[in-house]
Amino acid sequence: MNSCTAAVLTSYKHTLELRQFPVPEPGPGEALVRVEMAGICGTDVHLADGELNIPLPVILGHETVGRIEKLGHELERDWRGESLSVGDRITWASSIVCGECYYCRQKRQPTRCVSRKAYGISYCANEAPHLRGGYAEFILLRKGSSIFRIPDAIPTEAVVGAGCALTTVLHGLERATVTLGDVVVIQGSGPVGLAACAVSLQSGASKVIVIGAPQRRLEFAREFGAHGVISVEEATTSEARRQMVFDQIGPYGADLVVECVGRPSAVPEGWELVRDGGKYLVLGQYANAGEVLMNPHTITRKQLQVIGSWGFEPRHVDAALKLLENKHWQSRFAAEVTDRYPLQQADAALQKARLGNGGKTVITP
Repeated sequence: MNSCTAAVLTSYKHTLELRQFPVPEPGPGEALVRVEMAGICGTDVHLADGELNIPLPVILGHETVGRIEKLGHELERDWRGESLSVGDRITWASSIVCGECYYCRQKRQPTRCVSRKAYGISYCANEAPHLRGGYAEFILLRKGSSIFRIPDAIPTEAVVGAGCALTTVLHGLERATVTLGDVVVIQGSGPVGLAACAVSLQSGASKVIVIGAPQRRLEFAREFGAHGVISVEEATTSEARRQMVFDQIGPYGADLVVECVGRPSAVPEGWELVRDGGKYLVLGQYANAGEVLMNPHTITRKQLQVIGSWGFEPRHVDAALKLLENKHWQSRFAAEVTDRYPLQQADAALQKARLGNGGKTVITP
């Protein structure tokens, strides 16, 4: 095959276009991968709306599973040290860091690497080798990519259903740890919120409450093990939601509140749900969705720890795959995949994800 199809974002807030690109030969350390399934992340919707400055045109898609079509010279093993062969089903960490800059080497904050580049986000599709995003028949993985061969026992739907949400949560809850017996409130019932529910329970939380919508996603939250759910469609004010939370967890507030919404107004509302001396983790504000008024006196008065977390590292992909070996979590993340679209309908898939009224939307080239 000399050429392949990809869905390309050519300008913000415009329809994705189908374009043809040459299929490249992998160079040393590279891998040409035939895409089996690409998840549509909520971040993709924000990117398409221009809420982050990215190079255009771009092939979106940073949650991807595929099979190795060709292996470049010198690429023999995955991140775990397991042998790689043509035909292996793999996934990979979405970003590559330099390992040499101030943040990588001195501060051990590689997700803030000054040279960090992410598949489906950072690469202009006009520049060779073009195929750097998941909304395509093929993707060419750069030398230095952290590749993971997926065990046969883990279905593709579980990996893409978990997507970058699970790895992002694993990184975030490493920074704002859940202690055995903690009460956790999660703002948001999308993929990140559901992953936060799973990891909180796995970490020993005694009670998890999820705030969100629509009803189907709240049903997902219950299936994931949430002890209580609160619908923002029914409790339409922050005061009503606060009262419902306190009715379920007691008068002091949660040990940890995790923001997984992506709407700035959720942040000051969430601060009021944390107990004095508790923690507030901001995970959902990946894109720049704007500003909101907040009173820093709340942080002082409540002695809050406010923690931010950006992206994830390859070791979090490793941890996510280990979690997905657990049949309980595997089945729940796989069940998140509810809407499948062929590549030719990539824009319809993106618009479906934009509605936020179902489970995970995926593209199956």
